[in-house]
Amino acid sequence: MSSKTQTFKATNKHVKIIGRTHYYNDVLWLALSGGGIEFSFYGTKAEITIQGDSMASTGNNLARIGISVNGKRIIDDQVDQPLQSYTVFESDTAQDVTVRLIKLSEAAMSTVGIQDIAVHAADGIKPTPDNVHTIEFIGDSITCGYGVDDEHELHSFSTATEDVTKTYAYLTAQQLEADYSMVSYSGYGIITGYTENGHKLTTHLLPDYYEKVGKSEGKYDDRLLPQDVPWDFSQFVPDLIVINLGTNDDSYTKEDTAKQTEYTEEYVEFLKMVRRNNPHAPIMCTLGIMGDRLYPYVEQAVEQFIRETGDNKITAMKFDEQLPADGYAADFHPSQATHSKAAKKLTSQIKELMKW
Repeated sequence: MSSKTQTFKATNKHVKIIGRTHYYNDVLWLALSGGGIEFSFYGTKAEITIQGDSMASTGNNLARIGISVNGKRIIDDQVDQPLQSYTVFESDTAQDVTVRLIKLSEAAMSTVGIQDIAVHAADGIKPTPDNVHTIEFIGDSITCGYGVDDEHELHSFSTATEDVTKTYAYLTAQQLEADYSMVSYSGYGIITGYTENGHKLTTHLLPDYYEKVGKSEGKYDDRLLPQDVPWDFSQFVPDLIVINLGTNDDSYTKEDTAKQTEYTEEYVEFLKMVRRNNPHAPIMCTLGIMGDRLYPYVEQAVEQFIRETGDNKITAMKFDEQLPADGYAADFHPSQATHSKAAKKLTSQIKELMKW
């Protein structure tokens, strides 16, 4: 067995790409929750070099990454350096190894790049095989795993306590053996972001960024904002799209029927945008984990979309509302127990809908 180090770039020739990513200046950049890579090799050592963005030196809401080897997380870190190398595997004897690196925190605050992968492996590294199914999840803080590692409802937001691998979306993809892509931002909605003053927060609209690689304060290579890069929808073609948006809109619409109806109208427009970019995937519209007041308006949007387009590959599903007995995460977000329950419900609905 040759112990000579071979170095590889994180391109799809060498790694399986997970989620929306962008290759820029020879580095694979991750912004959105759940973005990452997976590869396998037979050898004695692996090291991954990570590049931080301009946020890495600020100490605020750093990008959090998780690296697992053969299914077990061995590195969980917040990237606070311009360059950082992690030895992810080392052994005296060559072994079959699968490495998975996931961005655990969300896009809006920080991004992270995979500069290269160095291995002691005669045959180098190769992408792990694709799963049978593909799902795109579109959502807000619930999909990001906001506060899931901080089960104190009065604590506030931090990327340090976000872990997308504990969310209903990630768990559902796992249970269905599906590859996923997630487009999710805490506080974002269809007609407004989360608001406490009765005024719309129009800087936090998911439809504005759906067709972009991401949206972040953190620039790729300190030069390029992910929101300045259009997403190429041919890079990930989902078999199914799950939308979970409305929790933040409800902070504005409350019981106001006119505002709730506006949400329905704009939801229909967003569905048309999703369909333009994904002509074939069935769409499932969900809501309810943190409250289901807007759910009837989700159903109306689905009905209106079918009426206006004749496209009936769309359905709605109400999640069960979180229970105090299951605990809460930061800012009353869903706990791990709630996410597990939601994943169970969504998984069985998808199996029924898709015949998977």
